Amino acid sequence: MPEFLTVKELAELLRIKERKVYDLAASGSVPVSRVTGKLLFPENEIRAWIAGESTRPEPDRTPRPPVFLGSHDPLLEWALRQARPGLATLFDGSGTGLARFARGDGSATGLHIPGADGDWNIAAVEDAAAGCDAVLISFARRRRGLILRPDMAGRVTSLAHLKDLWIAPRPSGTGTDTLFRQTVEEAGLAHDALLFTGVAQSEEDAVFAVKHEEADTAFGLEALAATHGLTFLPIAEERFDILVDRRAAFEPPLQALFAVMRSEPFRAHAAQLAGYDVTGAGEVRWNA
Repeated sequence: MPEFLTVKELAELLRIKERKVYDLAASGSVPVSRVTGKLLFPENEIRAWIAGESTRPEPDRTPRPPVFLGSHDPLLEWALRQARPGLATLFDGSGTGLARFARGDGSATGLHIPGADGDWNIAAVEDAAAGCDAVLISFARRRRGLILRPDMAGRVTSLAHLKDLWIAPRPSGTGTDTLFRQTVEEAGLAHDALLFTGVAQSEEDAVFAVKHEEADTAFGLEALAATHGLTFLPIAEERFDILVDRRAAFEPPLQALFAVMRSEPFRAHAAQLAGYDVTGAGEVRWNA
């Protein structure tokens, strides 16, 4: 074997993707040298690192701020109130939340980002947060579809009717917008040809736009449609997961949330909300 390993050779040795090797090098997690723009890994130090004998300093593990990032969810909001974990919340969408988490701006983030072959969140996490010491925890499955005013019941029966409706859209980069674009494309509709109102910054704002007749429909959650007495046409079932910093996961704030997620009141409340399935809540879906 050569004295130095290339990115490809280290990826083969560790049985990981080359992208992960770049993330490890960027975070300072592995011994690395840069020669004429190339990354080279000293073989002896790499093998010592693998054996847990490396004398290089550990990456910075400064505690993350106690902030819950990402996408808003009604059941999650209820669980956080019950847990009273002392976490601040910054709900501004799955994509933004994941980017903030990767920068270290919070200890957890909520996600519902569609992936290939019906998978959810894992591909996005592997791409954006591969360098983070984190775990993806299952929270719930939930139904999403077209939210309509009661007088439109029976008049809108498929996505084909969207071309004649004013739609309250969500911001670009949110999980809702990503899924909506994929869904209309699969239905053979041109996204740019649809009619949109002003952007609704939250799930609730989109529902209120329909309720107050500022829009004909929104691509929203069944739970919110039921809460506000609106008609719901189911389109998809999505996964809502929580990406948590591994160190923060063992601290009291997130432990309090996990305790609520294991409780009977949590399951009972989920059953009262329309469109939720919390089977498997708390299970690990991805582990860095």
